[in-house]
Amino acid sequence: MQAETTEHLIKRAELMCQRRGVRMTPTRREVFAILTKQDGAIGAYDLLELLKAEVPNAKPPTIYRALEFLQTQGFVHKVSSANSYVLCSHFEKHHPVQMLICSLCGNVQEIHSSGIHQEFIAQAEKQGFQVQHQMVEAVGICEQCNHS
Repeated sequence: MQAETTEHLIKRAELMCQRRGVRMTPTRREVFAILTKQDGAIGAYDLLELLKAEVPNAKPPTIYRALEFLQTQGFVHKVSSANSYVLCSHFEKHHPVQMLICSLCGNVQEIHSSGIHQEFIAQAEKQGFQVQHQMVEAVGICEQCNHS
């Protein structure tokens, strides 16, 4: 997320909210801003501790409600295998999610392969299964850790 500033990302997200007729509350905005500054995925309780710097009375329901909103809007992805959250790199469009998760450093890289998505959908259809949401997580060792 280093390529774009936090303020620019927030402006993009607020514009999306405006177009969709939903509210980016101050707390949601602050959680979003915290996520823009993370190098990888971060857990809800770690986010809560960071949020308390700006919202001292924040409690677990506060962070979970904000994360649910941000997830619903496509601004963040939940990394199920690590029970953590990561900012989406291009939240303007709905897309299947494929994540590469480093088991050493915790870095999460979002990739997009239409081939993986199409094959996944084709296999699901063969089973009579209708996919509503797709997220593929691969755990391994990233290039940086591999060369350390």
